[in-house]
Amino acid sequence: MNNNIRFELSFKNISQLENKLNFCKLNNIKNINIPCKGLIKKDLFNSTINYISKNHNEFNVTYHYSLYHQYSKNKEESYKDFLDFVKNSHINRNYKILLVSGSKKKKNFDSIEVLAYLKKEKNLKVKLGIAYNPYLKKYYNISSERERFERKISTGLINSIWFQYGTDIKVLENEVTYLKKIAKDQKINLFGSLFIPSRQFIARFKFRPWKEVYISEKFLYALDNFFDFTSDLVSFYKINNITPVIESDFSTSEKLDSVYSFLENER
Repeated sequence: MNNNIRFELSFKNISQLENKLNFCKLNNIKNINIPCKGLIKKDLFNSTINYISKNHNEFNVTYHYSLYHQYSKNKEESYKDFLDFVKNSHINRNYKILLVSGSKKKKNFDSIEVLAYLKKEKNLKVKLGIAYNPYLKKYYNISSERERFERKISTGLINSIWFQYGTDIKVLENEVTYLKKIAKDQKINLFGSLFIPSRQFIARFKFRPWKEVYISEKFLYALDNFFDFTSDLVSFYKINNITPVIESDFSTSEKLDSVYSFLENER
């Protein structure tokens, strides 16, 4: 699994990005994800793309393109920016795209609308990734995720599904079964968020829970339980050919060793 896992980078500026990219090179990490959230948006997001394209073509990069964070002026201008981004990825083949609506969906400009626009583009052959949150209906009383997925997959533009993190494997299992049924014969790669448990992670989440991310109380108050769950989650990912995306900090040798040690132990 270690050869296939992906690592999400977080950074505050290009200097920090360079340090993390060099760390990845030293540790033979090729598969990286660049989020579009927090400070990494607009100018920094665009600068990151230019910097990596010019200086680090050895990486297999997936950029998370947030329609909310990259929105500018109006939806026409914002769509043009995204279309240019898509065309560059297709022409240069130097990155892949995970399309997300963002933490707050723009009216008439979220992933469903944008995919419909892309579908009408002539001479544009492109495949994108989409996010999927299995936990919305049960834990947040939001019942639209399946319907939205069906509209997205029907465009024929989707080649990957990226699962939001959560701690209910039974719910995840049900949703994976459903997605595979709907996708049918389409070739879809699956990716799943993964955090390596730590007291620091628990403290941060308890202090400021993330929007629409479900973590059971029994894992937030018992680290051993959290480790047991994560072991089960890694096993589930393996059985279902879901590639883990490490979102925990891995930017020191000690932290990276803990990631690999955990994954090795779950073989």
